[in-house]
Amino acid sequence: MAREQELQTILRNSVEQGDLAGAVALIYRDGQTQCAFAGWRDIENGLPMERDTIFRIASMTKPITSVAALMLVDEGRIKLEDPISTVAPEFANMKVLRSPDGPLEEAEDASRPITFENLLTHRAGLTYADFHRGPIAQAYRDALGWEIDSVVAPDEWIRRLAGLPLIAQPGMAMTYGTATDLLGFLIARIERAPLGAVLARRIFDPLGMRDTSFLVPRKKRNRRAAAYGFDEQGRLEKCLTRDGVFVEERPEHMAFASGGAGLWSTVDDYLKFARIFLGDGEVDGTRLLRPETLARMMTNHLMGGERVNPGWIGLGSERGFGLGVAVVLKPDDADMARRGSEGTVSWPGAFGGWWQADPKENSVFVFLAHNIVTLAQMAKGIGLGVWAAIGDAQRLAYPGVACPQRE
Repeated sequence: MAREQELQTILRNSVEQGDLAGAVALIYRDGQTQCAFAGWRDIENGLPMERDTIFRIASMTKPITSVAALMLVDEGRIKLEDPISTVAPEFANMKVLRSPDGPLEEAEDASRPITFENLLTHRAGLTYADFHRGPIAQAYRDALGWEIDSVVAPDEWIRRLAGLPLIAQPGMAMTYGTATDLLGFLIARIERAPLGAVLARRIFDPLGMRDTSFLVPRKKRNRRAAAYGFDEQGRLEKCLTRDGVFVEERPEHMAFASGGAGLWSTVDDYLKFARIFLGDGEVDGTRLLRPETLARMMTNHLMGGERVNPGWIGLGSERGFGLGVAVVLKPDDADMARRGSEGTVSWPGAFGGWWQADPKENSVFVFLAHNIVTLAQMAKGIGLGVWAAIGDAQRLAYPGVACPQRE
């Protein structure tokens, strides 16, 4: 109980300091769960944060979509080395920019096809618009629409993405971006069903993840956390839109489902998913992946020269990337991204989320918040308090790590 009280204090202090509107954090170790929550899921309507608050988890969606793809590998329906053009012939003849921020017409033929493994390791030459200042940035925005809830239907989105040049040769560099969204749409093509239905059948329903979906049912919408960001003075404010980023409900008719960033979930649901990394691909008798497949997922696939961008991902010689998850190669208690045992896997969510699973310690840590910050604000140091809160709370998952002193 002492650790749970410390966790509560960390969250409450962060809320009182104006670092975030509210948050929920959970620590699981050896079958025991500690959870704390503080602040507000909706300040204006006086709705407090609660354990079952539903958050948009942004890129914490990516590991889930990656597991679904690896389930297809286990079934022999795809191979990691298969070209994705076997499912999406739109990608049969790709061009690659000579310079990532250079003119779009200055491109050469791709030297090799994009494979499913390239998508899972973000070595497909795909990117996000916000990572660039050159013409490719606007080309992505014009072609694909918003990155999480696009008005472009899946097949048309695939066609448009294939019509854009890559920013690196396939397999040559990690260029974080839309690869997992594309992977999700390829899964849907293979399964001949919408991605949300595939994930529900394969992962959510078997694991009992009842509050995880791309569309929050109307009867549950009062449990959603509202979106909060910061003004240019760093003061907390409610925001439905900010430079195209928002977390309000997607239209019910929307066909696009972002396998890279679109899911809503809770800390308890995400714990159920994260526990597969503690149990060789199985949770409470429900197996999603073969042990050897999970081990491959949790093994670093990047060589030193491939960890190139962007810097905030925190990949380096001591932290690598497997198949849809980051992997700790050399632990460091002083570094949030490397805190844990060797082999610990994790990935953040841009709205203030973090999770990690440490098989050697049999532990999981999940932190969820809505903390909407633009890249420009981050460069000014605005809105970064949530990461300090995550780091402080994360220390509590490791009894041997000194925890911050609290008043």
